This record gives sequence, structure tokens and C-alpha cells, in this order.
Amino acid sequence: MSLSVRSKPYIIPEYSLTGDLLSYLTCGLQYRYQNKGTLPPSMPIQLWFGEFIHGVMEEAYLQWKDNDLKEFPWDWKTQIRPIEELIDKRLRSRGLYPPSNLFCPYYEEGHQQGFCDDLEHPHKLVASQRAEAAINVWGPHLFPLIDDAEVRLKGIRDMPHYQKGISRSNYYGITGVIDVLSSVNMEVHSSSSNLILKILEEDPIFKKKVESFDSKNYEIIIDYKGMKRPPVNSPSWNHHQWQVLTYSWLRSMQNDSNPVAKGILFYLNELVPFKGDIGDIKADVLSENTDVMPLGEDKNKILKWHSKKDIPELSDNFKIKRSIRLIDMDYESIQHSLREFDNVVEDIEKCTVAEINGASIQKSWDPRPEKRTCDACDFKTFCNNPEPSSQRFSVP
Repeated sequence: MSLSVRSKPYIIPEYSLTGDLLSYLTCGLQYRYQNKGTLPPSMPIQLWFGEFIHGVMEEAYLQWKDNDLKEFPWDWKTQIRPIEELIDKRLRSRGLYPPSNLFCPYYEEGHQQGFCDDLEHPHKLVASQRAEAAINVWGPHLFPLIDDAEVRLKGIRDMPHYQKGISRSNYYGITGVIDVLSSVNMEVHSSSSNLILKILEEDPIFKKKVESFDSKNYEIIIDYKGMKRPPVNSPSWNHHQWQVLTYSWLRSMQNDSNPVAKGILFYLNELVPFKGDIGDIKADVLSENTDVMPLGEDKNKILKWHSKKDIPELSDNFKIKRSIRLIDMDYESIQHSLREFDNVVEDIEKCTVAEINGASIQKSWDPRPEKRTCDACDFKTFCNNPEPSSQRFSVP
């Protein structure tokens, strides 16, 4: 009796918009070691803070919703710090540990998770200052408008330039997680005191988009960024737009969705800028590579600032404007973003196939040298990237 041979499993590669596509666009070689390898970074500043601020905002929303914490501002030590500790514990369970200068590891129950020179009180370090500002500045306006938190999206697209016998699959999956603002909730809370509604009402493109819908029900997609607002001529500026537009396409694939009228990005570092951020803002202003230019006293403080001076106290209005970005939704832009991410998937697949066929990691995956990325990268010591000044050694 002859036995049939089991066919090879058919695997559809799956890519996350942030964990895969945006990570690869930051640096292909770092992406390979960090996301597809078994070399987790020991000091993942960008990765840790991005996960931390997302987790803090989601948990803060749940606390607001379930425990009737409607009064703002929230007290940092009694209301916000417990949320930070909860999120930190979740990240530690996944092997993500905060840099010591970013987050204080002291916990109120009397045990330490790491180094802290004060055994009685937690320090409000950078991550905590930004978490507190994010909750107290945007929470009162954002939380009442949220209809669904952490909506998981998933879709399938044709593998770009599929080649039978060479490509791993003729499809690929794409995933993401979003928060959704509902038009129903927006109507209920349509008061002039809501800053988000006021910003949307002043946007003529948004008003025209809403008027074009057959139904009064529509949605707005939001995403948090644990970073400063990028300059308008930077790749990140375009990548973030493509991300939100792709979220819109994924959301449209779900049966319970309504038309997406707008996307909103929150650049939460802008609420509490530090010296490096002020330097970047000054450079963007001088080169006119920002869409939010300072005026009056804010402009004077930024242009006169240098690295030996203290951080200038900028106006709340300016910091709030820099922390929110509206993304227009139209068919052509959505299709463009999908094509761009198709190109990224094609590049990742080519690198993957090259490595499968025997090429070394460093020959298969290209680095993208950029000082900020390289400074925070654990793999710079054996990278063929010219940016880091650290001593390198070769890996077979």
C-alpha cells in the first residue's frame, strides 16, 4: 500500500503595520535582528516608550470608563502612577525593560524592579512626565469620544510581484490595532469645551467629508506616537500618514464599521519637550520644515535657545497644536498608502528569500543609518552601518 506524502504547509506571511512595516522602514537590519531574530534589545528606548505610552493611554481610558474617574487633572502619584506600574509589569513580562533614566523602577508595595536611589518615593522621570501630560491634556477631550478601544484589524492583500516557486505565498496578511471615535459619541459630547471637536469643526475638509456621507454615522481613527512631531520633509511624516490611511482601509473591511471621516495622530512627546526635542524643533523652524510654526514669544524662545540654556517654557497652546495631527481620508491617498506598504512587504520578502537561499544576514538586509536610531540600537557593534562611532566586530 502506498502512503500519500503530506504537502508542505501553506503559510501566509503576516505583517503588523507598526511592528513590521514601520520597523523595517526605520532600519532593515535592526528589524531583522530585533523582530525576526532572537536578539531582543537590552535597552529598547523607542520600542519600550512606544509600547508604554500606548498601554498607559488605553488603561487610563478603561479606568475613566469603568471607575467613573471623570474629574481632571488626575493626581500623578495616586491615580496615574499605579497605571504606569501596571503597564511596566506587563512589558517586563514580555522582556521589555525601561532604561533607568526614562522610568523610575520603584514600586509602592516596597520592592524594586531595578536601580533607584530613593527607596521611599518613585521619581517622576521622562516617561512619567509625558504620561501625566498625555492623560491630563488629552484625556478630558478624548476619552468621552471613544467608542471602541484597541480595535484589532486584519486584512489580506495580494503578494506584490508574486512569482510561483520563488515567492513564499501569493497573499500576505496585514494587521493593526486602533482606537475608534464614534460620531454618535461626538454628538453626545458636542460642546465647545471639547478641544478635539473644536479642532475638527474648524477643518473645512472634515466638514465637507462628513456632508458627503449618506449616513450620519461615521468614525475617526486615532493613534498615539511616543515621539516628537517629525519634520514635513522626513520619511516618518509620510510613513505615519500611510499607516493611518491603511488603518482606514482595514477598518472598512469589517462588517460593523462606518465610513472613516478623519485620522488623528497624537505626538505625545510634544507635550513635554526636552533639550533634544527643542533642538529639533528649532532646526525644523529655521528650515521651515514644520507645519506648526511658533509665533510671538514661543518663536523668540525657540530661536534664541541653545544647548547650554535651560529648556524654555513654551505655551500650552503651541505644545497642544504640535501634539495633534489630522490625516485626510480620500480614495486616492488610501490607495497610494496601500501601494507603498505593498512595496515594503515586497522588500521584506526579497530579504527573507535571500536569507533562506543562503545569503548572510548582513548581505540580505540593508541598514538605514540615522543617528537617533543608531544611538539606541544594541546591534551597532557588528553593523556595517557607518553612523555609530562604537567599535565594531564582525559576525560570521
